[in-house]
Amino acid sequence: MKIGIASDHAGFAHKEALRAWLATLGHEVVDYGCFDEARTDYPQWIRPCAEAVVKGEVERGIVLGGSGNGEAIVANRVRGCRCGYAFNQETAFLTRSHNDANCIAIGQRIVDIGTAKEIVQTFLATPFEGGRHIPRIEAIDA
Repeated sequence: MKIGIASDHAGFAHKEALRAWLATLGHEVVDYGCFDEARTDYPQWIRPCAEAVVKGEVERGIVLGGSGNGEAIVANRVRGCRCGYAFNQETAFLTRSHNDANCIAIGQRIVDIGTAKEIVQTFLATPFEGGRHIPRIEAIDA
């Protein structure tokens, strides 16, 4: 799978660890930054990743920050990006299966790297259920 990934300084360590781990699993990872731990504003990195998801340049997006909340907000401002906020496997499963999320936000200050890997693995493996959820997704995207 081709996956976009982006973070600010507060999510940088998790971004780097996830990027390397995903590559070992055979995924192609496109890094939209940031590229070091120097203080930076997350919209400049998160928006390009969300835009790439919407344009189909990557199949899924992963955005990271201190809490993940601001990153989810920025990603969701890009029309067509449905970014779920996840802090455990259940939230990752539900945002994929019920909300057809094409992007996920994770907070480095909220979850350890082991949990972040579990979240990402669940997010990538879970299909959208469709059915009763389709009208909701259509309403979100309208």
